[in-house]
Amino acid sequence: MMFKLSSRSLKNLKGVHPDLVAVVQLAITRTPIDFMVIEGLRTLERQKELVRSGDSRTLNSRHLTGHAVDIVPLTNGKVSWAWPQYYKLAPVIMDCAMELGVSLEWGGDWTTLKDGPHWQLSWGKYNADDMTSRRRKKLPPDVPDDIDVIDVPSPFAQIISAIVALFGRFTK
Repeated sequence: MMFKLSSRSLKNLKGVHPDLVAVVQLAITRTPIDFMVIEGLRTLERQKELVRSGDSRTLNSRHLTGHAVDIVPLTNGKVSWAWPQYYKLAPVIMDCAMELGVSLEWGGDWTTLKDGPHWQLSWGKYNADDMTSRRRKKLPPDVPDDIDVIDVPSPFAQIISAIVALFGRFTK
């Protein structure tokens, strides 16, 4: 059975780097278990809330720049937090990233604070202020590629817009 991204997953991919979106789009067509994107681009306020609640330990999250997503497996349509489900999903997502030439890290591979749902573009390959695609391969023709991912400005772009609004355009 081929799964499809839900409207919630599609909404949560808005503002996420196009290479990471492509990996998710390909993975949903290849996975043996359904999954959902529960978070993508986050505001600083949301990140602070997660740190306060203990659900995150950093204000330097890749979610703040659209370079990370949280993906949860679904069992009978319900979110599963069971690690065996993540271990089934992880190789599929990693294989899709490798096929597309996208450098990806999984929070489940971390040695200190393991984070099964967390997937992020590698720091060394993707700068926080860069939304340029680096994938080496296009999605197969049977994989839907109709998500408008860059409709939410990155935090960097939001900062520049605020500076321009306050001080006007930069001139030489």
